[in-house]
Amino acid sequence: MTGIPGLRGTEHIGFTVPDLDQAERFFVDVIGCELIYSLGPFSSDDDWMAEHLGVHPRTVMRELRFFRCKSGPNFEVFQYEAADGAAAQPRNSDIGGHHLAFYVDDFDQALEYLKSKNVSILGEPTLSKSHSEGQKWVYFTSPWGMQFELVSYPAGKAYEKNATTILWHPAKPEM
Repeated sequence: MTGIPGLRGTEHIGFTVPDLDQAERFFVDVIGCELIYSLGPFSSDDDWMAEHLGVHPRTVMRELRFFRCKSGPNFEVFQYEAADGAAAQPRNSDIGGHHLAFYVDDFDQALEYLKSKNVSILGEPTLSKSHSEGQKWVYFTSPWGMQFELVSYPAGKAYEKNATTILWHPAKPEM
């Protein structure tokens, strides 16, 4: 056996934002997530923050909020007061760069919805090729510059035809 014993999947994804109220409005009012609960503030006079979170020991975690966004992992969204200053939002090409992708059933309808909410869309939708043929996607950004992806492949992706294992699909979580 390889891997973590008992692994079931991703439970949550955590990330830090500059303004938690702005992030909540975006996730609830634009994306359609549901706020579940919040915690904080939390700080420590010893080295707990450095030992357990890898941040400056005097950093204050102002608050965190947990969101559920339909099917898939939960989001744990933090707002920190960094004792050693804040870094810029990483780009995909930066170490630690990332994006979150949301699967939708009707790509064109979802894209028009994002545009109606004045969400910044990066370029035109792309039709994937090779193993991902059948997929349509486009990146968009949050008000604080974090990158997200809108993606859909209702008829599947090309690689699935000969695959013994397929990637997890939010519209078919039981597979």
